[in-house]
Amino acid sequence: MRHAPSWYVDTAHPAPARPMLVGDRVADVCIVGAGYTGLVTAIELAQRGLSVVVLEAAKVGWGASGRNGGQIVTGYNKSITEIEQLVGKADARRLWDMSEEAKQILAGLVEQHQIDCDLKWGYLLAALKPRHVSALAEHQAELEGLGYGQSRLMGQAEMREMVATKAYLSGLYDAGSGQLHPLNYALGLARAAESLGVRIHEDSRVVRVETGDQPFATTATGKVSARYLVLAGNAYLGELAGSASSRIMPAGTYIIGTAPMDPARAEALIPSGIAVADINFALNYYRRSPDHRFLFGGGVSYSGFDAPGLKQSLRRTMLQYFPQLADLAIDYLWGGHVAITMNRLPHLGRLSPTTYFAHGYSGHGVALTAMASRVIAEAIGTQAERFDVFARIPHLPFPGGQALRMPALVLAMTWYRLRDLL
Repeated sequence: MRHAPSWYVDTAHPAPARPMLVGDRVADVCIVGAGYTGLVTAIELAQRGLSVVVLEAAKVGWGASGRNGGQIVTGYNKSITEIEQLVGKADARRLWDMSEEAKQILAGLVEQHQIDCDLKWGYLLAALKPRHVSALAEHQAELEGLGYGQSRLMGQAEMREMVATKAYLSGLYDAGSGQLHPLNYALGLARAAESLGVRIHEDSRVVRVETGDQPFATTATGKVSARYLVLAGNAYLGELAGSASSRIMPAGTYIIGTAPMDPARAEALIPSGIAVADINFALNYYRRSPDHRFLFGGGVSYSGFDAPGLKQSLRRTMLQYFPQLADLAIDYLWGGHVAITMNRLPHLGRLSPTTYFAHGYSGHGVALTAMASRVIAEAIGTQAERFDVFARIPHLPFPGGQALRMPALVLAMTWYRLRDLL
């Protein structure tokens, strides 16, 4: 299985073909999925001296890890105040601290392993309407209360200096969030893992897992027996996650890439080159590419199907904010699924004492996967305190059962989309 066509694929660094699993293998840990969670977990475990095999159904970074918006965002898809209502003040503070550590882990991996992925810090959250202005002020107040000193509010005049659109009323600049080339980050993680002795098998879809005292994972052509399993397939794991699969749903998200522009014209759109997102529930996000294209994302789908006319609809949305781009052709359209949870917080847990899973990052996975991977590695190494903080986050199954949960979600999300218009 090849990567889905995208600007990321066309600008990816060369990567070796990795062999399909054939025959039986034995390792300390078998990881299912070669995205960020699987690869960083493999690195963390290998650094602790464990032998690791990673099984990937397609190619390294084939899923959300190689298709996402490439935005590294502070915190979670819920405020710390909301998280506190779910887990209490002490655990909410621990979760905040770990979300900050996640960004440090990511930056450390890029530096230590010399991963060329266009990592750049600086991020802007934009307010489109008065209630967004109030929401950003509340968010900034919470960040200040947490001791986070890397963000500040901006008025409309400063916003227009930062982004060449008249659409925004205010914004919140965050020097501690950023952007990267997501596929090149994944490919760099794979190279780093292999340098530590990790074996990665592509085109090796797992068809069955055993999660008991002697766990294993089987493919059509082989089997890996291990002391521990880690399920890291996120939205593409299917029913392998057992009871945990009912706690996540796939959400489609899409990106268009314009034709390249004159460098000066591209720079004028976002002079600082930072990444930008609005704070609609179904948000829009964008940035400049190193080859002077405009990458614009949004168009979320909760139905499991790609809506018709995505390229045209995303272009129309882009032109609402940037009508000066009307003359540019759209060279790229791509998308994929991320996993969301009911409460929009990551879902980490155990299916058994030998089998761990992590998924459902709900749009914040570029950074949070690094922290999830570390706490899984700690737990396998018998230090489970931080893993259990994540595992204590309560997660409900999506209502409606297997047959009706997707239509129910579509109806619920329609209400939020209508609210975005008000």
